[in-house]
Amino acid sequence: MFTRWISVDDTKSSLIIGPRRSGKTTLLKTRFPDYTYATLDDLDYLDWAKKDPKGFIIELGKKAIIDEIQRLPLLTVAVKYAIDNENCIFHMTGSSSIGLLDSASDTLAGRINLLSLPPACWGENAGKPDHFFLTEKLGPIKIKDYQRTLNDALTYGHFPEVLEQTDVSDREAVLNNYKNTYFTRDLMQLSNIENLDGLLAIFNHLSRSLGSHLEVSNFAREAGISYPTAKKYLNVLAQSQLTFKLFGYQYGPAKRYLKAAKTYFCDNGIIQSLNVRLNEGQLLENFVIAEFEKRRKLGFINTDQFYYYKSAGGREIDLVFELNGCVYAFEIKSTRNPATRDLRALKEFGKQLKRPAKLFLLYLGDEYEAEDNIHLIPIAALFKGV
Repeated sequence: MFTRWISVDDTKSSLIIGPRRSGKTTLLKTRFPDYTYATLDDLDYLDWAKKDPKGFIIELGKKAIIDEIQRLPLLTVAVKYAIDNENCIFHMTGSSSIGLLDSASDTLAGRINLLSLPPACWGENAGKPDHFFLTEKLGPIKIKDYQRTLNDALTYGHFPEVLEQTDVSDREAVLNNYKNTYFTRDLMQLSNIENLDGLLAIFNHLSRSLGSHLEVSNFAREAGISYPTAKKYLNVLAQSQLTFKLFGYQYGPAKRYLKAAKTYFCDNGIIQSLNVRLNEGQLLENFVIAEFEKRRKLGFINTDQFYYYKSAGGREIDLVFELNGCVYAFEIKSTRNPATRDLRALKEFGKQLKRPAKLFLLYLGDEYEAEDNIHLIPIAALFKGV
């Protein structure tokens, strides 16, 4: 297994949240090989922890890894006692924040590091990050080399197990298995969902609506389920780290959540597993925004939330965030030769903002260019970039 970019402090307990198969267990077992290991996916361990949580924690010893702790959030109370009174160090993982983060924040606040481990970033399996993609320019040879890997990245994504497969049929098999287990049946068990067809319908409608505003009533009608059920299923996908939301950006902080949200998948491999055929623009948009979200969760982009922007006239900016008093805005284009019209939304946004801003167009070409304070950057620059 390749070395992940995440940093885990070995002197303090931690809770690592991330979707199933993102590599949480492998990460902790590799970095802390001497720690006692227990997973609540094992029914014997789960039953023991339910009946005697304190005894279960004592048996693990001073240093331990507890996998899938979201299956028993109450166990965090026993963990807190061991940390406070026995100087224990526990590294815990959770595949879902359902009922877990509230419990952990109530009992473990200040005692643990809360970390996120998404599927791998593009290029993470090729080594450590080697450049800041928004400020450093790569040479043309590297750009062309990285472009050659883009199609696979768009199609199969970056779940670690998928990256380890060299054969296309093996990648397809892994993703199909994920769909039938971790993305559906396992999720249903964790969330008390009974309607598999309804969940799959939500997955498929989410895929087809990538880049569009999320209208829950439309999802419910098309999936043949009630509005409350559709809303529950969408929330479950977000809490299980399989999807994330971008809210509408407004100039005043109090107005930022007024516009409808957009939902994206955490990794393009999920789209491929669903066997939904999307156009290149949709795949590219999900891929790039998910790559930004992965880097945000890993701490390389120090902002709390990503947004999109839509003007009164209908012009949209794909990605917006604030960093160090500056607004960063990005358009994503599936073209090798951007035209003037591809820059209009960014120009309009920059003029109206009246605040320090940095404007970028990410595109499929291989040249770094600049026009009217808009920086054109090849998408290939994301490879191994932070």
